[in-house]
Amino acid sequence: MQQGYANPYTVADAEASERAAFIRRTYTHLAFAIAAFVGLEAYLLSQDWAMNLAVKMSQSWLIVLGAFMVVSWIANRWAMSDTSRGMQYLGLGFFIVAEAIIFLPILFIATQMENGGSIIQNAGLVTGFLFAGLTAVVFFTKKDFSFMRSILVIASFVAMGVIVVSLLFGFSLGTLFAGAMILFASGAILYDTSNILHHYRTDQHVAASLSLFASVALLFWYVLRLFMNRN
Repeated sequence: MQQGYANPYTVADAEASERAAFIRRTYTHLAFAIAAFVGLEAYLLSQDWAMNLAVKMSQSWLIVLGAFMVVSWIANRWAMSDTSRGMQYLGLGFFIVAEAIIFLPILFIATQMENGGSIIQNAGLVTGFLFAGLTAVVFFTKKDFSFMRSILVIASFVAMGVIVVSLLFGFSLGTLFAGAMILFASGAILYDTSNILHHYRTDQHVAASLSLFASVALLFWYVLRLFMNRN
């Protein structure tokens, strides 16, 4: 989830052909980001050292979350660079690697469950359907969801607080929390997609794809958690 942008030449003000090219580039980059994430995750899950890393991460999850937040901030700053396209791609790649690593513990646990492969696959399919539906809502209505920013910011602080408290006091966040976070991630996708139509510049497709990828990854995380809880 990224902030809205007040640019002098946004997608909404661009020519139709330029706007279509920006949207096409953004979703092409998103597709490549997801493919890279899946490929990297498949590789990591086949490595013994990665499994050992997943176990160690699970034992220090609060530190891992803090490190991931710092990495996410750095990656976003690089992706938003106005001076270097190479820096933008470095930010996107850096974030994909960070997401692949932070997903290791939950995917490792999922693979150890009965029908673990089906659980991961079904969570991915549900995430894809939800993302497609939310994207369609924004593209067909052309509504500007930038008003959701303050709601999402407050909700993210509340969610992070609940997560930190659960880690400090050792209680499990169950199905209800997973459902609430799915709603949050869905709201973030509406917001990010709206920004793509209304507030990004036409040369910011790398940053736009990173923003969408982050929200899709968050949605997948909690859909997977929901499936795992039910199983």
